[in-house]
Amino acid sequence: EITGPKAVRGLVGGSLTVECCYASTWKTYSKWWCRGSIWRRCNILVQTTGSEQKVKKNKVSIRDNQKNFTFSVTMEELTETDTDIYWCGIEKSGTDLGVEVKVTIDPVSTTTTTTTTTSKANMSTAPAETKDPPTVTSSHSNDRDNAMTLSVLIPTILAVLLLLLVAASLLTLRIMKQQKKGAPAPGGGPLLCKPDPAANPNLPQLFQEEGLCKALPLCPG
Repeated sequence: EITGPKAVRGLVGGSLTVECCYASTWKTYSKWWCRGSIWRRCNILVQTTGSEQKVKKNKVSIRDNQKNFTFSVTMEELTETDTDIYWCGIEKSGTDLGVEVKVTIDPVSTTTTTTTTTSKANMSTAPAETKDPPTVTSSHSNDRDNAMTLSVLIPTILAVLLLLLVAASLLTLRIMKQQKKGAPAPGGGPLLCKPDPAANPNLPQLFQEEGLCKALPLCPG
């Protein structure tokens, strides 16, 4: 009699081991591992020599432990095409003994790979773990740039406005002075000084002959 697991699973790229048990009667008999859903047509992949010596062929190895009456089969570098029906068997005269084992090879998921990689990275970097300085976000950087721009722009605008105000004030004062200088005398005519006849009896006549009609710089009295 021989017994073994009904089903085993493995991952692509990994390995798996199947252990089958037998009665002490078959201790020195040759044990084998074959592939194929039909018992009488399965293909023997590897087989012992009747001893405990390990035998390996391609990616499959087999070893008999005659003290515990078990033999183990190891499949390495698994691929999805390794999924199939296999048999643990014992070679004897007549019909061999065998037990069916269903082998399923699953693909390695992205989540599993990421988790394994992350765990290894954490284990390798844990002793030298350091804290990085906080990173300034772009939002905070933009706010700071805007504040700096406003702090420069506002004083500049105020200075320009102040200069314009001073210029306007000076221009207004200049216009007012010019208006005062050019203002007409009361009565609407030019300011004339009356000549002093005692100083020169001929001045009134001279003014009339020459047609002079202008204000003198200094007016006596």
